[in-house]
Amino acid sequence: MSGILYLVSTPIGNEEDISLRALRILREVDIIVCEEFKEGRRLLVKFEVEKPLETLNEHNERASTRWILDRLREGKNVAVISDTGTPVFSDPGHFLVREAISAKLKIVPVPGANSLLPALIVSGFPIDNFLFYGWFSPKKDARRRELESLRGEKRTVAVMEAPYRLLPLLKDIVDVLGEKRELCVAFDLTMPTEEVRRGKAGELLSHFSRKGKVGEFVIVIKGV
Repeated sequence: MSGILYLVSTPIGNEEDISLRALRILREVDIIVCEEFKEGRRLLVKFEVEKPLETLNEHNERASTRWILDRLREGKNVAVISDTGTPVFSDPGHFLVREAISAKLKIVPVPGANSLLPALIVSGFPIDNFLFYGWFSPKKDARRRELESLRGEKRTVAVMEAPYRLLPLLKDIVDVLGEKRELCVAFDLTMPTEEVRRGKAGELLSHFSRKGKVGEFVIVIKGV
């Protein structure tokens, strides 16, 4: 009988957000697959989990996928975790999931911490119908064209970005969507440094220009 592929969510900052189910599965599976050994080992040491550790990331995704599928066919149970949060979501692993589906192997998602839903629910904007845009282009001209496509968007829009791009992104939002467009910036969610700022784009640009460096963040843009 083939093994089960578990997609296990882990904390995004606050280690208390690990679920009882996630811990049980991590302790029961035969192999745990992480993005990077350093982060994977840190998590397992913290929760006293002793299991063989392998990696799956953007550098070895296809080779690692073949290896994982072989272990599953041998009857091994495998848990995939990301460095933080929910695996596959804005992280490597999609190719593995597609191949496991094609091979008719059982896949079990284990839900848990992520930054998207907390940012949406704390924004105060309508979320009965929202758009997860994902990541804008790192190139300014392309990013501005992407923002232009959202100018008339009526739904709330959620965007994820690297910390060092917060100010360039806010500047582009001001220029393209207008300084009065309402935003919510949520960063370092679940951590002691967590901060949620709501306001008009121009006001938030001024605030974060003074504040300087921030951590991982999600921007939520109110629809028109």
